[in-house]
Amino acid sequence: MASLVLKMSVSLDGFVAPADGSGDWIAAGGSDDALRWSVETVSNAGAHLMGAATYAVMASYWPGDSGPFAKPMNEIPKVVFSGSLTSADWDETTIVAGDLAEAITRLKKDGPDGYLLAHGGARFARSLVATGLIDEYRLIVHPVVLGSGERIFPARLDITPISTTAFSGGAVAHVFAARP
Repeated sequence: MASLVLKMSVSLDGFVAPADGSGDWIAAGGSDDALRWSVETVSNAGAHLMGAATYAVMASYWPGDSGPFAKPMNEIPKVVFSGSLTSADWDETTIVAGDLAEAITRLKKDGPDGYLLAHGGARFARSLVATGLIDEYRLIVHPVVLGSGERIFPARLDITPISTTAFSGGAVAHVFAARP
């Protein structure tokens, strides 16, 4: 059975997106070793999961990119959860509509080998957290305070630390397992 991994960038004060929606804060603490860790995480996935908004951004970018994330993002199958999308132009993309928890349960049971790597958007990540089906959280904490914005954890969540990796630029990757 495949596990569901949520990978998110988080500010020091717990936000995954600033109020203005900008993304430049994610560069804070960037370094070659953090990039290698992220590329490895993305490359080892059996499938990439995302909502429609994240799909729109990624599908407009990755097919024309040649950087270190391009190959795994373009070649590994993608599953987009959406009630409104009817077609996908990005290769290796499947659209799934309907109940998120049922679809995730089915993918974990019958999906591809390797873990299912969920990419947020905040709204999609919150929906996944609410299902209780996430097995592992890979959170990269960036050395920046946003002050306000969007969070993905609406309530208490007990998790078990697995590993912590401090990167040379100041970002820190925390990996947690969900508690049953």
